[in-house]
Amino acid sequence: MRTRQSRRWEIFLLSVVLAVGSAGCGTEPEAATGPLTGRAAAPAAHSSAEEKAAEKAALAAYSGYLDASRAASARSDPSHPALTRFLADPLLTRVRMAILDAKEHGAMRTGKLLSDPEVVSVDLAARPPTVEIQDCLDASGYRLVYARNGKAVPGTRGGRYLATATAVRYPDGRWRVNGGAAHQDQPC
Repeated sequence: MRTRQSRRWEIFLLSVVLAVGSAGCGTEPEAATGPLTGRAAAPAAHSSAEEKAAEKAALAAYSGYLDASRAASARSDPSHPALTRFLADPLLTRVRMAILDAKEHGAMRTGKLLSDPEVVSVDLAARPPTVEIQDCLDASGYRLVYARNGKAVPGTRGGRYLATATAVRYPDGRWRVNGGAAHQDQPC
């Protein structure tokens, strides 16, 4: 039977594992605006070039999200400025809470998280325009450790598993990741 502490670490790991990267880009936080909403009057036909551009922008946002999350987790800084550049709510709040929880328990992330994302769908007619991403994360070398001594936190594990994320285009034209999940029960 799992202890309450190990369950909290599992929740933390699931919340943050997608949110882990290296150095964040930029130093100024972006305004937290909501995604485009509403229904289009008529379905719009989008060119292949528009879809490719959306894929590229969404993958860049996803990569930025991993990098910003890794930097914030390594510093135990839930207010790291790069987080708002690549993430939006509700995922932004989940990531910040997970980093704060680790900080309160004296833990931090170290090592390298490997990612191999691919776009599985693009819907530019949706409001907001949405791109779904699937990734095979390799967290074998990415560890949650106690900051005071570098020892691994009990109950946390690495490995390779499926992760999914949703990126949306916001009114300012930027793509941000606002949803994601780690599927540790689905190895890849």
